[in-house]
Amino acid sequence: MTLRLIGSTALLPAFSRITLAIGLAGALALSGPAPAALAQNNNTIPFAAALAPGAPVSFADLIEEISPAVVSINVETREETPDVELPEGLDQLPEQFREFFRRQQPGGRNGPPRPREGRSLGSGFLISGDGNVVTNNHVVEHASKITVVMQDGREFEAELVGRDEQTDLAVLKIEDDKEFPFVSFAENVKLRVGDWVVAVGNPFGLGGTATAGIVSATGREIGSSTYNDFIQVDASINRGNSGGPTFDLYGNVVGVNSQILSPTGGNIGIGFAIPARVAAKVTAELMENGSITRGWLGVNIQSIDQDLADSEGLKNREGALVARVVDDSPAQKAGFKTGDIVLRLDGKDVEDSRDLTRKVGGLFVGQKAKFLILRDGKRKTLTVTIGKREADLGATPDTTPEESSVDEFGLKLGSLSPEDRERLDLDDDRGVLVEGVDTNSTAFKKGIRAGNALLAAGSIDLNSPADFERAVADARKAGRKAIRVLVQSRNGQLFTALRLDEDKNDD
Repeated sequence: MTLRLIGSTALLPAFSRITLAIGLAGALALSGPAPAALAQNNNTIPFAAALAPGAPVSFADLIEEISPAVVSINVETREETPDVELPEGLDQLPEQFREFFRRQQPGGRNGPPRPREGRSLGSGFLISGDGNVVTNNHVVEHASKITVVMQDGREFEAELVGRDEQTDLAVLKIEDDKEFPFVSFAENVKLRVGDWVVAVGNPFGLGGTATAGIVSATGREIGSSTYNDFIQVDASINRGNSGGPTFDLYGNVVGVNSQILSPTGGNIGIGFAIPARVAAKVTAELMENGSITRGWLGVNIQSIDQDLADSEGLKNREGALVARVVDDSPAQKAGFKTGDIVLRLDGKDVEDSRDLTRKVGGLFVGQKAKFLILRDGKRKTLTVTIGKREADLGATPDTTPEESSVDEFGLKLGSLSPEDRERLDLDDDRGVLVEGVDTNSTAFKKGIRAGNALLAAGSIDLNSPADFERAVADARKAGRKAIRVLVQSRNGQLFTALRLDEDKNDD
Protein backbone atom coordinates (compact mmCIF):
# COMPACT_ATOMS: atom_id res chain seq x y z
CA MET A 1 0.00 0.00 0.00
CA THR A 2 1.14 3.57 -0.62
CA LEU A 3 0.46 6.75 1.20
CA ARG A 4 -0.90 9.52 -1.02
CA LEU A 5 -0.85 13.07 0.24
CA ILE A 6 -4.05 15.08 0.46
CA GLY A 7 -5.57 17.51 2.91
CA SER A 8 -5.76 20.61 5.03
CA THR A 9 -7.36 22.23 8.08
CA ALA A 10 -9.29 25.34 8.85
CA LEU A 11 -11.45 26.77 11.60
CA LEU A 12 -14.55 28.77 11.45
CA PRO A 13 -15.56 30.70 14.54
CA ALA A 14 -18.17 28.62 16.25
CA PHE A 15 -21.58 29.60 14.98
CA SER A 16 -25.09 28.74 15.95
CA ARG A 17 -26.80 28.83 12.56
CA ILE A 18 -27.12 25.05 12.42
CA THR A 19 -30.79 24.47 13.13
CA LEU A 20 -31.41 21.15 14.71
CA ALA A 21 -34.69 19.33 14.12
CA ILE A 22 -34.95 17.98 17.64
CA GLY A 23 -38.59 17.11 17.19
CA LEU A 24 -37.77 15.15 14.07
CA ALA A 25 -34.94 13.44 15.93
CA GLY A 26 -37.43 12.34 18.52
CA ALA A 27 -39.72 11.04 15.81
CA LEU A 28 -36.88 9.08 14.31
CA ALA A 29 -36.24 7.52 17.66
CA LEU A 30 -39.79 6.28 17.78
CA SER A 31 -39.39 4.58 14.41
CA GLY A 32 -36.77 2.17 15.75
CA PRO A 33 -37.28 -1.44 16.88
CA ALA A 34 -40.60 -2.38 18.44
CA PRO A 35 -40.77 -2.68 22.25
CA ALA A 36 -41.05 -6.43 21.95
CA ALA A 37 -37.78 -6.55 20.08
CA LEU A 38 -36.09 -4.27 22.60
CA ALA A 39 -37.23 -6.45 25.45
CA GLN A 40 -35.17 -9.31 24.09
CA ASN A 41 -31.94 -7.41 24.83
CA ASN A 42 -30.42 -6.46 28.16
CA ASN A 43 -29.97 -2.85 26.93
CA THR A 44 -33.37 -1.24 26.45
CA ILE A 45 -32.23 1.27 23.79
CA PRO A 46 -29.59 0.58 21.12
CA PHE A 47 -26.79 3.15 21.16
CA ALA A 48 -27.44 4.21 17.54
CA ALA A 49 -31.23 4.09 17.63
CA ALA A 50 -31.81 7.85 17.97
CA LEU A 51 -30.00 11.03 17.05
CA ALA A 52 -28.35 12.49 20.13
CA PRO A 53 -29.05 16.12 21.10
CA GLY A 54 -26.86 18.38 18.98
CA ALA A 55 -26.59 16.02 16.00
CA PRO A 56 -27.88 17.57 12.76
CA VAL A 57 -30.41 15.97 10.48
CA SER A 58 -28.66 17.74 7.59
CA PHE A 59 -25.19 19.21 7.04
CA ALA A 60 -26.58 21.76 4.57
CA ASP A 61 -26.52 24.80 6.90
CA LEU A 62 -22.99 24.00 8.00
CA ILE A 63 -21.66 23.60 4.45
CA GLU A 64 -23.47 26.71 3.22
CA GLU A 65 -21.79 28.72 5.98
CA ILE A 66 -18.21 27.48 5.57
CA SER A 67 -17.80 26.63 1.90
CA PRO A 68 -17.23 30.23 0.63
CA ALA A 69 -13.91 30.21 2.51
CA VAL A 70 -12.75 26.97 0.85
CA VAL A 71 -10.82 27.43 -2.41
CA SER A 72 -9.38 25.41 -5.25
CA ILE A 73 -5.67 25.77 -5.98
CA ASN A 74 -4.37 25.37 -9.52
CA VAL A 75 -0.60 24.92 -9.73
CA GLU A 76 1.70 25.16 -12.70
CA THR A 77 5.06 23.47 -12.18
CA ARG A 78 8.40 23.68 -13.96
CA GLU A 79 11.20 21.33 -12.89
CA GLU A 80 14.59 20.49 -14.30
CA THR A 81 14.61 16.86 -15.42
CA PRO A 82 17.40 14.92 -13.68
CA ASP A 83 19.91 12.85 -15.58
CA VAL A 84 18.82 9.27 -16.29
CA GLU A 85 20.52 6.82 -13.94
CA LEU A 86 21.25 3.18 -14.61
CA PRO A 87 19.05 0.78 -12.65
CA GLU A 88 20.77 -1.04 -9.83
CA GLY A 89 22.91 -3.95 -11.00
CA LEU A 90 23.17 -2.73 -14.62
CA ASP A 91 26.39 -0.79 -14.16
CA GLN A 92 28.25 -3.91 -15.30
CA LEU A 93 26.60 -3.96 -18.73
CA PRO A 94 28.68 -3.36 -21.87
CA GLU A 95 29.14 0.29 -22.79
CA GLN A 96 26.75 0.16 -25.76
CA PHE A 97 23.89 -0.89 -23.47
CA ARG A 98 24.73 1.75 -20.90
CA GLU A 99 24.75 4.29 -23.73
CA PHE A 100 21.19 3.22 -24.63
CA PHE A 101 19.96 4.24 -21.20
CA ARG A 102 21.80 7.56 -21.40
CA ARG A 103 20.06 8.32 -24.69
CA GLN A 104 16.70 8.18 -22.91
CA GLN A 105 17.60 11.41 -21.14
CA PRO A 106 15.43 14.36 -22.28
CA GLY A 107 17.45 16.48 -24.68
CA GLY A 108 19.11 13.52 -26.38
CA ARG A 109 22.63 12.25 -26.02
CA ASN A 110 24.44 15.58 -25.93
CA GLY A 111 21.71 18.16 -25.34
CA PRO A 112 20.97 19.54 -21.86
CA PRO A 113 17.96 18.24 -19.94
CA ARG A 114 14.77 20.11 -20.85
CA PRO A 115 12.58 21.58 -18.11
CA ARG A 116 9.51 19.49 -17.38
CA GLU A 117 6.25 21.40 -17.09
CA GLY A 118 3.08 20.18 -15.45
CA ARG A 119 -0.16 21.08 -13.71
CA SER A 120 -1.73 19.91 -10.49
CA LEU A 121 -4.79 20.64 -8.39
CA GLY A 122 -5.28 21.01 -4.67
CA SER A 123 -7.48 22.62 -2.06
CA GLY A 124 -7.06 25.34 0.53
CA PHE A 125 -8.97 27.75 2.75
CA LEU A 126 -8.84 31.40 3.77
CA ILE A 127 -7.95 32.16 7.38
CA SER A 128 -8.08 35.97 7.19
CA GLY A 129 -10.16 38.59 5.46
CA ASP A 130 -7.08 40.09 3.83
CA GLY A 131 -6.37 36.93 1.82
CA ASN A 132 -4.11 34.47 3.69
CA VAL A 133 -4.72 30.96 2.35
CA VAL A 134 -3.64 27.68 3.99
CA THR A 135 -2.82 24.58 1.96
CA ASN A 136 -0.34 21.69 1.91
CA ASN A 137 3.34 22.14 1.19
CA HIS A 138 3.29 19.24 -1.27
CA VAL A 139 0.62 21.04 -3.32
CA VAL A 140 2.82 24.09 -4.02
CA GLU A 141 6.43 23.09 -3.39
CA HIS A 142 7.35 22.90 -7.10
CA ALA A 143 5.03 25.68 -8.27
CA SER A 144 6.05 28.28 -10.85
CA LYS A 145 2.56 29.83 -10.79
CA ILE A 146 -0.30 29.44 -8.30
CA THR A 147 -3.92 30.40 -8.99
CA VAL A 148 -6.57 30.44 -6.27
CA VAL A 149 -10.16 29.91 -7.46
CA MET A 150 -13.03 30.99 -5.21
CA GLN A 151 -16.36 29.22 -4.92
CA ASP A 152 -18.00 31.99 -6.99
CA GLY A 153 -15.51 31.44 -9.84
CA ARG A 154 -13.23 34.43 -9.20
CA GLU A 155 -9.54 33.70 -9.79
CA PHE A 156 -6.54 35.29 -8.07
CA GLU A 157 -2.84 34.78 -8.70
CA ALA A 158 -1.31 33.85 -5.37
CA GLU A 159 2.04 34.63 -3.80
CA LEU A 160 3.79 31.98 -1.70
CA VAL A 161 4.27 33.43 1.79
CA GLY A 162 6.07 30.43 3.27
CA ARG A 163 6.01 26.66 3.54
CA ASP A 164 7.16 23.98 5.96
CA GLU A 165 8.09 20.52 4.70
CA GLN A 166 8.16 18.97 8.17
CA THR A 167 4.43 19.55 8.77
CA ASP A 168 3.38 19.68 5.09
CA LEU A 169 1.84 23.15 5.48
CA ALA A 170 2.06 26.29 3.35
CA VAL A 171 0.56 29.79 3.36
CA LEU A 172 -0.38 31.77 0.23
CA LYS A 173 -1.54 35.38 -0.15
CA ILE A 174 -4.14 36.79 -2.55
CA GLU A 175 -5.25 40.43 -2.91
CA ASP A 176 -8.63 42.08 -3.55
CA ASP A 177 -10.40 45.36 -2.75
CA LYS A 178 -13.08 43.51 -0.79
CA GLU A 179 -12.70 41.39 2.33
CA PHE A 180 -12.59 37.65 1.74
CA PRO A 181 -14.79 35.14 3.62
CA PHE A 182 -12.61 33.21 6.05
CA VAL A 183 -12.58 30.57 8.75
CA SER A 184 -10.42 30.11 11.84
CA PHE A 185 -8.51 27.29 13.53
CA ALA A 186 -10.07 25.48 16.49
CA GLU A 187 -6.94 24.93 18.57
CA ASN A 188 -8.68 23.84 21.76
CA VAL A 189 -11.33 21.50 20.39
CA LYS A 190 -10.97 18.06 21.94
CA LEU A 191 -11.87 15.50 19.28
CA ARG A 192 -12.99 12.04 20.29
CA VAL A 193 -13.14 8.89 18.23
CA GLY A 194 -16.66 8.75 16.80
CA ASP A 195 -17.19 12.51 16.47
CA TRP A 196 -18.68 13.71 13.19
CA VAL A 197 -16.46 15.67 10.80
CA VAL A 198 -17.05 17.26 7.39
CA ALA A 199 -14.37 17.68 4.70
CA VAL A 200 -14.73 20.29 1.96
CA GLY A 201 -12.37 20.48 -1.01
CA ASN A 202 -11.57 19.94 -4.66
CA PRO A 203 -11.25 16.16 -5.28
CA PHE A 204 -10.31 15.37 -8.88
CA GLY A 205 -10.93 19.03 -9.76
CA LEU A 206 -14.57 18.91 -8.61
CA GLY A 207 -14.62 22.13 -6.60
CA GLY A 208 -16.93 22.65 -3.63
CA THR A 209 -17.29 18.94 -2.84
CA ALA A 210 -18.35 18.09 0.72
CA THR A 211 -18.11 14.69 2.42
CA ALA A 212 -18.95 13.59 5.95
CA GLY A 213 -17.65 10.90 8.27
CA ILE A 214 -16.33 10.33 11.75
CA VAL A 215 -13.03 10.60 13.56
CA SER A 216 -11.61 7.08 13.33
CA ALA A 217 -8.53 7.66 15.52
CA THR A 218 -6.35 10.41 16.94
CA GLY A 219 -2.63 10.70 17.54
CA ARG A 220 -1.63 8.69 14.47
CA GLU A 221 2.09 8.62 13.61
CA ILE A 222 2.38 8.33 9.84
CA GLY A 223 5.61 7.73 7.93
CA SER A 224 8.55 9.94 8.82
CA SER A 225 6.52 12.97 9.87
CA THR A 226 8.09 13.92 13.20
CA TYR A 227 6.08 17.00 14.09
CA ASN A 228 2.56 15.74 13.36
CA ASP A 229 0.26 13.34 15.17
CA PHE A 230 -2.52 12.98 12.62
CA ILE A 231 -6.28 12.76 13.00
CA GLN A 232 -7.61 9.73 11.11
CA VAL A 233 -11.01 10.28 9.47
CA ASP A 234 -13.28 8.22 7.25
CA ALA A 235 -14.85 11.18 5.42
CA SER A 236 -14.13 10.56 1.73
CA ILE A 237 -10.81 12.17 0.78
CA ASN A 238 -9.29 11.83 -2.67
CA ARG A 239 -6.67 13.42 -4.91
CA GLY A 240 -7.28 17.16 -5.01
CA ASN A 241 -8.48 17.32 -1.39
CA SER A 242 -4.91 18.09 -0.29
CA GLY A 243 -4.85 21.28 1.74
CA GLY A 244 -8.60 21.41 2.30
CA PRO A 245 -10.19 21.84 5.74
CA THR A 246 -11.94 19.33 7.98
CA PHE A 247 -14.69 20.84 10.15
CA ASP A 248 -16.59 19.73 13.22
CA LEU A 249 -20.37 20.17 13.41
CA TYR A 250 -20.06 23.73 14.71
CA GLY A 251 -17.98 24.96 11.79
CA ASN A 252 -14.65 24.81 13.61
CA VAL A 253 -11.70 23.81 11.42
CA VAL A 254 -10.19 20.90 13.31
CA GLY A 255 -7.77 19.50 10.72
CA VAL A 256 -5.95 20.03 7.42
CA ASN A 257 -6.31 17.07 5.04
CA SER A 258 -2.83 15.80 4.26
CA GLN A 259 -2.59 12.09 3.43
CA ILE A 260 -4.57 9.00 2.53
CA LEU A 261 -3.76 5.33 2.90
CA SER A 262 -4.70 3.57 -0.31
CA PRO A 263 -3.36 0.86 -2.64
CA THR A 264 -4.87 2.68 -5.65
CA GLY A 265 -4.61 6.37 -4.77
CA GLY A 266 -8.37 6.62 -4.26
CA ASN A 267 -10.45 6.78 -1.11
CA ILE A 268 -10.86 3.59 0.93
CA GLY A 269 -12.04 5.34 4.09
CA ILE A 270 -8.64 5.98 5.69
CA GLY A 271 -7.55 9.61 5.53
CA PHE A 272 -5.34 11.74 7.74
CA ALA A 273 -5.57 15.40 8.74
CA ILE A 274 -3.04 17.67 10.45
CA PRO A 275 -4.49 18.76 13.83
CA ALA A 276 -5.61 22.38 14.07
CA ARG A 277 -3.39 23.04 17.08
CA VAL A 278 -0.34 22.22 14.95
CA ALA A 279 -1.59 24.00 11.83
CA ALA A 280 -2.50 27.18 13.71
CA LYS A 281 0.97 27.55 15.23
CA VAL A 282 2.85 26.76 12.02
CA THR A 283 0.77 28.99 9.76
CA ALA A 284 0.99 31.90 12.20
CA GLU A 285 4.79 31.69 12.16
CA LEU A 286 4.85 31.35 8.38
CA MET A 287 2.75 34.51 8.03
CA GLU A 288 5.02 36.38 10.42
CA ASN A 289 8.45 35.14 9.33
CA GLY A 290 7.99 33.20 6.08
CA SER A 291 9.70 30.15 7.59
CA ILE A 292 9.70 27.95 10.71
CA THR A 293 12.33 28.05 13.44
CA ARG A 294 12.54 24.93 15.60
CA GLY A 295 14.41 24.21 18.78
CA TRP A 296 17.49 21.96 18.73
CA LEU A 297 18.96 19.87 21.53
CA GLY A 298 21.81 18.13 19.69
CA VAL A 299 21.45 14.43 20.46
CA ASN A 300 20.82 11.22 18.54
CA ILE A 301 18.04 9.37 20.33
CA GLN A 302 16.15 6.11 20.13
CA SER A 303 13.04 4.71 21.74
CA ILE A 304 13.31 2.20 24.56
CA ASP A 305 12.28 -1.43 24.16
CA GLN A 306 11.21 -3.66 27.04
CA ASP A 307 14.66 -5.20 27.53
CA LEU A 308 16.23 -1.76 27.95
CA ALA A 309 13.44 -0.71 30.30
CA ASP A 310 14.01 -3.80 32.47
CA SER A 311 17.77 -3.23 32.54
CA GLU A 312 17.26 0.31 33.84
CA GLY A 313 14.59 -0.61 36.35
CA LEU A 314 11.85 1.30 34.51
CA LYS A 315 8.27 0.16 35.01
CA ASN A 316 7.30 1.09 31.46
CA ARG A 317 9.03 1.65 28.12
CA GLU A 318 9.06 5.36 28.81
CA GLY A 319 11.55 7.98 27.75
CA ALA A 320 14.13 8.34 24.99
CA LEU A 321 17.64 6.90 25.05
CA VAL A 322 20.52 9.20 24.08
CA ALA A 323 22.65 7.25 21.60
CA ARG A 324 25.02 10.10 20.85
CA VAL A 325 25.65 13.68 21.94
CA VAL A 326 26.63 16.06 19.13
CA ASP A 327 29.86 17.98 19.73
CA ASP A 328 29.44 21.62 20.78
CA SER A 329 25.65 21.21 20.95
CA PRO A 330 23.28 22.62 23.60
CA ALA A 331 23.02 19.09 25.03
CA GLN A 332 26.79 18.70 25.39
CA LYS A 333 27.11 22.11 27.04
CA ALA A 334 24.38 21.16 29.53
CA GLY A 335 26.12 17.90 30.48
CA PHE A 336 24.23 15.24 28.52
CA LYS A 337 26.07 11.94 28.05
CA THR A 338 25.58 8.93 25.81
CA GLY A 339 23.33 6.43 27.60
CA ASP A 340 21.20 9.01 29.38
CA ILE A 341 17.46 8.34 29.31
CA VAL A 342 15.27 11.43 29.02
CA LEU A 343 12.15 10.92 31.13
CA ARG A 344 10.58 14.39 31.28
CA LEU A 345 10.84 17.78 29.61
CA ASP A 346 9.66 20.77 31.64
CA GLY A 347 7.60 18.47 33.86
CA LYS A 348 5.90 16.60 30.99
CA ASP A 349 6.51 12.89 30.46
CA VAL A 350 8.49 11.87 27.37
CA GLU A 351 6.85 8.86 25.73
CA ASP A 352 9.53 7.95 23.18
CA SER A 353 12.13 9.42 20.83
CA ARG A 354 9.51 10.86 18.48
CA ASP A 355 7.69 12.55 21.33
CA LEU A 356 10.94 14.11 22.57
CA THR A 357 11.80 15.41 19.09
CA ARG A 358 8.36 16.96 18.78
CA LYS A 359 8.55 18.58 22.21
CA VAL A 360 12.02 20.01 21.62
CA GLY A 361 11.00 21.27 18.17
CA GLY A 362 8.21 23.25 19.79
CA LEU A 363 10.55 25.18 22.09
CA PHE A 364 11.83 28.67 21.35
CA VAL A 365 15.46 29.31 20.46
CA GLY A 366 17.23 30.59 23.58
CA GLN A 367 14.59 29.15 25.90
CA LYS A 368 15.86 27.38 29.02
CA ALA A 369 14.32 23.93 29.40
CA LYS A 370 14.64 21.38 32.21
CA PHE A 371 15.24 17.72 31.30
CA LEU A 372 14.78 14.96 33.85
CA ILE A 373 17.17 12.15 32.94
CA LEU A 374 18.08 8.72 34.28
CA ARG A 375 21.82 8.01 34.43
CA ASP A 376 23.34 4.94 36.08
CA GLY A 377 20.08 4.29 37.91
CA LYS A 378 19.89 7.81 39.35
CA ARG A 379 17.62 10.66 38.31
CA LYS A 380 19.10 14.03 37.55
CA THR A 381 17.84 17.34 36.14
CA LEU A 382 19.76 19.16 33.41
CA THR A 383 18.98 22.70 32.26
CA VAL A 384 19.54 23.33 28.56
CA THR A 385 19.53 26.55 26.57
CA ILE A 386 17.76 25.47 23.40
CA GLY A 387 19.57 26.09 20.12
CA LYS A 388 18.26 26.63 16.59
CA ARG A 389 17.66 23.66 14.34
CA GLU A 390 18.86 24.45 10.84
CA ALA A 391 16.70 23.39 7.91
CA ASP A 392 19.34 20.99 6.59
CA LEU A 393 20.56 19.82 9.98
CA GLY A 394 21.05 16.08 10.24
CA ALA A 395 21.59 13.99 13.32
CA THR A 396 25.08 15.43 13.45
CA PRO A 397 26.34 18.76 12.08
CA ASP A 398 29.56 17.19 10.80
CA THR A 399 29.04 16.84 7.03
CA THR A 400 32.58 15.77 6.19
CA PRO A 401 32.38 12.35 4.46
CA GLU A 402 33.85 9.54 6.54
CA GLU A 403 36.28 7.07 5.11
CA SER A 404 35.09 3.50 4.78
CA SER A 405 35.73 2.03 8.18
CA VAL A 406 33.85 -1.26 8.38
CA ASP A 407 34.76 -4.65 6.97
CA GLU A 408 32.09 -6.79 8.57
CA PHE A 409 30.02 -9.50 6.85
CA GLY A 410 31.83 -8.60 3.62
CA LEU A 411 30.58 -4.99 3.76
CA LYS A 412 32.43 -1.76 3.09
CA LEU A 413 30.55 1.16 4.62
CA GLY A 414 30.92 4.92 4.32
CA SER A 415 28.93 8.15 4.63
CA LEU A 416 25.92 9.09 2.52
CA SER A 417 26.29 12.16 0.32
CA PRO A 418 23.35 14.48 -0.49
CA GLU A 419 23.27 12.87 -3.94
CA ASP A 420 23.00 9.40 -2.36
CA ARG A 421 20.08 10.54 -0.21
CA GLU A 422 18.28 11.96 -3.23
CA ARG A 423 18.94 8.81 -5.27
CA LEU A 424 17.54 6.59 -2.53
CA ASP A 425 14.68 8.97 -1.67
CA LEU A 426 15.77 9.23 1.96
CA ASP A 427 13.87 11.92 3.82
CA ASP A 428 15.35 11.46 7.29
CA ASP A 429 18.83 11.98 8.69
CA ARG A 430 20.01 8.45 9.37
CA GLY A 431 21.84 5.95 7.19
CA VAL A 432 25.27 4.79 6.01
CA LEU A 433 26.29 3.96 2.44
CA VAL A 434 27.16 0.43 1.31
CA GLU A 435 30.25 1.17 -0.80
CA GLY A 436 31.03 -2.45 -1.60
CA VAL A 437 29.89 -6.02 -0.91
CA ASP A 438 31.97 -9.19 -1.17
CA THR A 439 30.06 -11.45 -3.58
CA ASN A 440 30.92 -14.47 -1.38
CA SER A 441 29.66 -12.82 1.79
CA THR A 442 26.54 -13.40 3.86
CA ALA A 443 25.43 -9.82 3.17
CA PHE A 444 25.52 -10.41 -0.61
CA LYS A 445 23.49 -13.61 -0.21
CA LYS A 446 20.94 -11.62 1.79
CA GLY A 447 20.48 -9.20 -1.10
CA ILE A 448 22.54 -6.23 0.11
CA ARG A 449 24.24 -4.45 -2.79
CA ALA A 450 26.66 -1.60 -3.34
CA GLY A 451 24.73 1.66 -3.45
CA ASN A 452 22.23 0.56 -0.80
CA ALA A 453 22.00 2.30 2.55
CA LEU A 454 21.83 0.68 5.97
CA LEU A 455 19.45 2.68 8.17
CA ALA A 456 19.48 0.71 11.40
CA ALA A 457 21.15 -2.29 12.99
CA GLY A 458 19.49 -3.88 15.99
CA SER A 459 17.86 -1.05 17.91
CA ILE A 460 20.41 1.56 16.84
CA ASP A 461 19.84 4.07 14.06
CA LEU A 462 22.97 4.32 11.92
CA ASN A 463 24.62 7.67 11.26
CA SER A 464 28.18 6.46 10.70
CA PRO A 465 30.07 3.19 10.05
CA ALA A 466 31.13 3.32 13.70
CA ASP A 467 27.48 3.03 14.72
CA PHE A 468 27.23 -0.25 12.80
CA GLU A 469 30.35 -1.59 14.51
CA ARG A 470 28.91 -0.61 17.88
CA ALA A 471 25.56 -2.27 17.09
CA VAL A 472 27.28 -5.53 16.10
CA ALA A 473 29.46 -5.45 19.22
CA ASP A 474 26.42 -4.84 21.42
CA ALA A 475 24.55 -7.73 19.80
CA ARG A 476 27.48 -10.12 20.28
CA LYS A 477 27.93 -8.97 23.87
CA ALA A 478 24.24 -9.68 24.49
CA GLY A 479 24.65 -13.21 23.12
CA ARG A 480 22.51 -12.65 20.04
CA LYS A 481 22.81 -15.13 17.17
CA ALA A 482 21.92 -12.56 14.50
CA ILE A 483 21.47 -8.85 14.08
CA ARG A 484 18.52 -7.27 12.29
CA VAL A 485 19.42 -4.67 9.66
CA LEU A 486 17.12 -2.20 7.87
CA VAL A 487 18.20 -1.78 4.23
CA GLN A 488 17.15 1.01 1.85
CA SER A 489 17.40 0.49 -1.91
CA ARG A 490 15.75 2.25 -4.83
CA ASN A 491 12.89 -0.21 -4.45
CA GLY A 492 12.18 0.78 -0.84
CA GLN A 493 13.01 -0.52 2.64
CA LEU A 494 13.28 -4.05 3.98
CA PHE A 495 14.60 -5.83 7.03
CA THR A 496 17.14 -8.63 6.81
CA ALA A 497 19.14 -10.50 9.42
CA LEU A 498 22.89 -11.13 9.38
CA ARG A 499 24.14 -14.10 11.36
CA LEU A 500 26.61 -13.39 14.14
CA ASP A 501 27.51 -17.03 14.80
CA GLU A 502 29.20 -17.49 11.39
CA ASP A 503 32.86 -16.88 10.71
CA LYS A 504 33.65 -13.65 8.88
CA ASN A 505 35.80 -15.56 6.41
CA ASP A 506 35.11 -18.89 4.77
CA ASP A 507 38.70 -20.14 5.15
